[in-house]
Amino acid sequence: MRIRSLGVIDDAVVELSPGFTAVTGETGAGKTMVVTSLGLLLGGRADPALVRIGAGSAVVEGRITLPEGAAAAARAAEAGAELDDGALLVSRTVSAEGRSRAHLGGRSVPVGLLAELADELVAVHGQTDQQGLLKPARQRGALDRYAGDAVAVPLAAYGEAYRRLRAVVVELDEITTRARERAQEADLLRFGLGEIEAVEPLAGEDVELAAEAERLGHAEALASAAALAHGALAGQPEDPEAVDATTLVAGAGRALEAVRSHDPALAALADRMGEISILLADVAGELAGYADNLDADPRRLAAVEERRAALTQLTRKYGADVAAVLAWAQESAARLTELEGDDDRVGELTAERDRLRTELSVLAQALTDARTEAAARFADAVTAELASLAMPHARVSFDIRQTESVDEASGVEVGGRTVAYGPSGADEVELLLAPHPGAPPRPIAKGASGGELSRVMLAVEVVFAGTDPVPTYLFDEVDAGVGGKAAVEIGRRLAKLAKSAQVVVVTHLPQVAAFADRQLLVEKTNDGSVTRSGVTVLEGEDRVRELSRMLAGQEDSETARAHAEELLATARADG
Repeated sequence: MRIRSLGVIDDAVVELSPGFTAVTGETGAGKTMVVTSLGLLLGGRADPALVRIGAGSAVVEGRITLPEGAAAAARAAEAGAELDDGALLVSRTVSAEGRSRAHLGGRSVPVGLLAELADELVAVHGQTDQQGLLKPARQRGALDRYAGDAVAVPLAAYGEAYRRLRAVVVELDEITTRARERAQEADLLRFGLGEIEAVEPLAGEDVELAAEAERLGHAEALASAAALAHGALAGQPEDPEAVDATTLVAGAGRALEAVRSHDPALAALADRMGEISILLADVAGELAGYADNLDADPRRLAAVEERRAALTQLTRKYGADVAAVLAWAQESAARLTELEGDDDRVGELTAERDRLRTELSVLAQALTDARTEAAARFADAVTAELASLAMPHARVSFDIRQTESVDEASGVEVGGRTVAYGPSGADEVELLLAPHPGAPPRPIAKGASGGELSRVMLAVEVVFAGTDPVPTYLFDEVDAGVGGKAAVEIGRRLAKLAKSAQVVVVTHLPQVAAFADRQLLVEKTNDGSVTRSGVTVLEGEDRVRELSRMLAGQEDSETARAHAEELLATARADG
């Protein structure tokens, strides 16, 4: 991972090895920036305050090796990303103005896609994550995740039934509470449909009537024009000596026909003249028919105008034209059928609501049973892990309870009681800790100290690793508040977790760092920045010096060096 212009880091490369990597350094040296950088690569929120002062933008680039057959690889390919020899190249840029860009496998992608892939690739835990574990909703989610299909299958069916029940209840409430409004709406629709039915408009009728009214209103002018045109073409019976177009064209045709054999060009003109003669005769005939058929009856005009007035009354209320009026009538008839069927619909919805509540009761009971069984296994597994983390007498348990419903109509029946329910069932889940014999189990928010909470978090993650593993785990100072033997045990458990996954830990504890397969030191230069040379892999004598500093604050203390070498020897012996 390469980090540029982020916080105190100017330009540094962080190489995270397989197995267990510990990131150490003085307070304020920039260790947390390593966690922040990884968070940005995983779609975390882009804060422009992270950009180094004086820089235009911060850039984090990473190379993530994907497990064979990983779903993340398929999802990245869908987004157009290309793998580089089985690895995914990820880049995130944050400008000082707050703009953020993400690239995946050489392709620009939404930041949300990085967060989607992160869920399958990395589990991040820090002090804020510990606070998240204190919330009962998160604890229920953790238990459901551990239970697997035993909870996931009924929970999916429950969720579908729950969403349908919510929709049914909303519709039922709308029908019953808006009964008067719906009755008024039905009356208006009936009135409108009655008006339209009385007129019985036909599709396109308004256009046809407008054309007919125009024709009838100018009947005399149309008849006169047709008669004059016909006389000009075919002659006037009352004036036999008048010259008409048909006679003239016929004479021209005969003149050409007499000499057409002497010149092909003139023959072609004679043929065209014949065509003109035929066309004139056709037009003259149609003009005569038009004049004969022209309806100039003023009573028909009055009937047309009356019909148009009736259609106009409809278009003023129900649509811009007759087509729109007919569309309104069709939609309104369907709506009226729906409104008139309220009584039947209320009965149907009531029956469906009762059926769904019965179904939810069965599914909620199944969820409670599955969670109770998984909780016992989960608690036993976490308790066993705590014994390995210097808490041999601690006991973890789950309190799975339901809240009585205020009234029967708002609850479901679970275990013979009517209880409140929500989108995840009827169970309230809380993780309890009894740190020593005789101590009553209490919620971990109240019953665990900072150091105990860190160990509970680690124990939970180790248990999860066996059932729902991810390739990489990142712990940001979750060992805070821990020391002595407990710190050694945390280091030992992290090393165990690293046998099946990549583990990255930001830590101040030498007991934890000693168990790492690789230790990275983050150091500032004199100007307060971290450069390429500021992130180094510690080996041999350098690692002993850093562990000595972490132990006693003195790199050259012989006592601290002896203790550091002893820690390393213990870690190697365990490995």
